[in-house]
Amino acid sequence: MMGTNSKSSHASYAVSPTVTTDSPSAPVGLGTQSPPEPAVLTEWETELVQDTVSAAAPPAESVIPEEDGAPPIPTGAPVGAEDHELPAGPAPSAEEEAGAEQPSDAQAEPAADQQAAEGDQPGNDESADTSGLPAEGLEVEEPEETDPPLTPVPDEPPVGVATGTPILVGGEDFISSQATLVAYASADGPREVLLAHVTEEAEGKLLEALSVSGTKMVDVEVEEEVKERLALDKEKQLGELVTKATTSVQHKLKDNLPMSEASIQKHQQALDAVNSVLSSPDLDDKEKEMAQYYLDQLNLVGEKINNGGEPMPHFEPFGHMVTKTVTKQIPAPADEPEPGTLAAQLRDASRIQATLDPQTGESSWDGTSRSKANGKEYAIDLGDGWSAVYRPYAANDPSKTEFSMRGQLEVHAPAGAGHGKELVDRLAQLHLVNQPMTAAEGEWTYLTNNVTAQGLDKGAAVKAAFAEAKGLEDLQVQELVHQQASSLIGLDEDALHYQVKRIQLEAAKTVLPKKVAVLREAVAKATGFESGDALAASSGYDPTPATSGGWLTWSRFDVTGKAAEVSKAFSGKSLTHNIGGGDMMKLFATGVLASTEKRSVMGIGGGVGMSEAADKYSGGANSVFLRVKKTPTSPGGGRLIWDDPSVLMRRSDYYAYDGDHFGAINPAGGKSMHGMTRDPMKIASFSQSNNEIMFRDGIDLLGAEAPSRIICTYAHERTELLEFFKNRGITHLRGKAVEDVVQSAH
Repeated sequence: MMGTNSKSSHASYAVSPTVTTDSPSAPVGLGTQSPPEPAVLTEWETELVQDTVSAAAPPAESVIPEEDGAPPIPTGAPVGAEDHELPAGPAPSAEEEAGAEQPSDAQAEPAADQQAAEGDQPGNDESADTSGLPAEGLEVEEPEETDPPLTPVPDEPPVGVATGTPILVGGEDFISSQATLVAYASADGPREVLLAHVTEEAEGKLLEALSVSGTKMVDVEVEEEVKERLALDKEKQLGELVTKATTSVQHKLKDNLPMSEASIQKHQQALDAVNSVLSSPDLDDKEKEMAQYYLDQLNLVGEKINNGGEPMPHFEPFGHMVTKTVTKQIPAPADEPEPGTLAAQLRDASRIQATLDPQTGESSWDGTSRSKANGKEYAIDLGDGWSAVYRPYAANDPSKTEFSMRGQLEVHAPAGAGHGKELVDRLAQLHLVNQPMTAAEGEWTYLTNNVTAQGLDKGAAVKAAFAEAKGLEDLQVQELVHQQASSLIGLDEDALHYQVKRIQLEAAKTVLPKKVAVLREAVAKATGFESGDALAASSGYDPTPATSGGWLTWSRFDVTGKAAEVSKAFSGKSLTHNIGGGDMMKLFATGVLASTEKRSVMGIGGGVGMSEAADKYSGGANSVFLRVKKTPTSPGGGRLIWDDPSVLMRRSDYYAYDGDHFGAINPAGGKSMHGMTRDPMKIASFSQSNNEIMFRDGIDLLGAEAPSRIICTYAHERTELLEFFKNRGITHLRGKAVEDVVQSAH
């Protein structure tokens, strides 16, 4: 299983590009090219469009009456799918293009651009194939694809792979521009889902796509499975006594303090109460199970009192599932959505409740089962059997709800295979960029991630570079508006808005190389390089992502370019992860160490991580947790060790504390964020035993990020794990024979 009791289930820092500006939705039907995310038109840009259109408008008598011909055809097509490039200025009419023999009624056919502006949606009938294309009769030569996607989108994601297939989406709508395609196994065929984490800056335009019901609530009776404590447990207060003893001892372990007499007394008091219940002759089977559960926990607490060691796994009182009829308030059925928007209901938050086969690592889901979460979400109808679920920032108070789920998006296809590309296309319905990321966009994302990771965003030169990049885009918008002003004449408000969006996309794509060059130059100067070209030519500069298990990671050139210095700083130290209550075999069945949030959608149940519930509120549940330790020569079992920390420190998505902060990134979560750092040199100097380093999503255990040592608790576990590797054909981990990597503590 992923995550563990050494807090590998804490959430990771949401590394998002430094410049994240809202933008209108991408035109429906965008294809293989990936235009970067544009900025929303400023007030002066809106005035510019209006003024330019007014200035370019011909005298009233020269305007062709509506009954004498088709409405003005907007110039060009949206940047995208076929990447058609049309000359600026009015497009030729269908009659002019086809000749005198063209039927006269063709003049009345609306241009495809205007049809798209009236609300065509991808995947509805055949509109996804035609929306955004030039009017019939316009012949446009397709340019060669010069900037292919960094991560091609599969038609059919592999079924049952718990981690899914990671892809990169252009623009800045998603954290680290990443999404994941998962195909769960089910009796009805694959259940294909797109999972992504929307940035807070992009939420506004997503919400604009929705018509939300939920203000009117109705009472309904529903049957629910709820977890309840036994009457005997409540009567004897066993859960309370065992919790007090566990919490008291846990506090001493976390802070490396000696055991107090009060902790010992609490343990003894709980032990006496549990043994008294166990000695009762008339216990039923469930009560015996309950008492034994508490006794096992107290035996663990007693061992920690006597021997110390790592903190214990998270403990919850014993409970059993019962079915009850309860009355709940739910949002009333949605009224008819406003034109051009999607019907959505605001409801209690939930997560996909998948199941993981512990032997094969296959993930399955029936398409409906969901687990509860503390917060709110939108259930969105995309039409034709497609749907989405979004957990918003705005509707989830960070001081009261689960912080780590804010911004999570699910897009669901109908049952069956082959929806991979349309899952990405459907993002356009939510006003989100729906194109795979290109290499040019990848370098912009790489640079912005390095700005965040290296703390360069506060420097004057880098701030100025972002401002200049934004200015370049604004100027490009202005130029295109002037060039294409005549094509905007006569358009109604919706059509004009659509064409402005297209201009923004075109401007963002055109100016991207200049923006990258400006930012690269500033980052180079801020980090001691003579120029942007010198930075790009340096050994550590690598603007392409690496696959880490089921996720993609961006590197930081201050580590990859100075690997020897980083290794020296960590001399005598290792990164470690204690899997605690996790199962080593189940962990390697999936091949990744995954965060609490990732484990939940993979089908791994709770109780694996040390503080899963608290981490959801602190924000730590999006990351896995490691610690800096003096390199252990005889480590305890159930442990993963990276003796060369630079293997992981090359990533740009980590943050750390020299102490236990529950991976806090939530300022309102009740956990201190003082002392957070992303500096690998500072992390190397950590001295507190409960320090923590958070890596977003997870770590690849079988590939380039594999640990140098896997310490099993017992010899038979080592034998089983080696047999598992043999059956999978795995002979080496990071170039080292598995027989040398896998060791046993006893």
